[in-house]
Amino acid sequence: MTDTARRTPGKIVLGHTNYGKSDIRLVKVFRNQERHEIKELRIDVSQEGDFTAAHVEGDNTGLMATDTMRNTVYALARDHLTTSAEAFGIELVRHFLEAAPRANRVSVRMIEYPWERIEAAGRPHEHSFVRGSGERIAEVTGDEAGNFGVEAGIDDLLVLKTTNSGWAGFLRDRFTTLPETDDRILSTVVTSRWSYGGATDLDFDGLWEGIRRRILESFTDHYSPSVQFTLHHMGKAVLESFPEVEWIHFSLPNRHHLLYDLERFGIENEGVVFHADAEPYGLIEGTVERSS
Repeated sequence: MTDTARRTPGKIVLGHTNYGKSDIRLVKVFRNQERHEIKELRIDVSQEGDFTAAHVEGDNTGLMATDTMRNTVYALARDHLTTSAEAFGIELVRHFLEAAPRANRVSVRMIEYPWERIEAAGRPHEHSFVRGSGERIAEVTGDEAGNFGVEAGIDDLLVLKTTNSGWAGFLRDRFTTLPETDDRILSTVVTSRWSYGGATDLDFDGLWEGIRRRILESFTDHYSPSVQFTLHHMGKAVLESFPEVEWIHFSLPNRHHLLYDLERFGIENEGVVFHADAEPYGLIEGTVERSS
């Protein structure tokens, strides 16, 4: 190929596009007589479709304004946000596919922030809450052919066990300084995603609570020779317990807790005082799935 041929530009065309409204902050209060419930969601809406005219010709005919998308989320929340985030996402996807003439695929991604009741006078308060830990994730996609995909997950769930974990038998070379151990603190921040496939009529609230509980149980119930082993162990436990789940993915940063050197001060430190080292950290990721 000559230099001239290399420099000859090809035809310029528009590639894949999508647009939507991001960071929609929604809070709904369920005023069930004197005992209230609260649900807080952060929602992203994205539409895909035939948007060529808008990009190339400046013709916005048939395009739904992102402001309309935002207003729609709040308006439909009044009567359709009644149970799970996933169920609300399905309603939103169906609405946008019908209401937006140029959209042929819609995705709604939601982060649900947990709120727990404040204990007052020895019992849970009827209408006062404190932010909990571990965000709930839900993502629903749908297209004009009626195909749906539903995924769920967990973000920012910090877990730790003080023993029953080690790291030994790994490769050693001239740059290796880390000693082997069969007793260490294991701590990670669980980020997980899993798929329900195209099912839209499941008990999403019950499944999410059960999967979260199974992840935590399986984190505790074994000796962990590595974060990699624990990742597979937790994923296997979820798939064995919940046939609705097609696959589960984990991202597990290794939050190192290093024994602090107190001997230089003449103080013994037999596995008691640690330095929580935030950076840098190991990052272990993987998917556990059902074989075809």
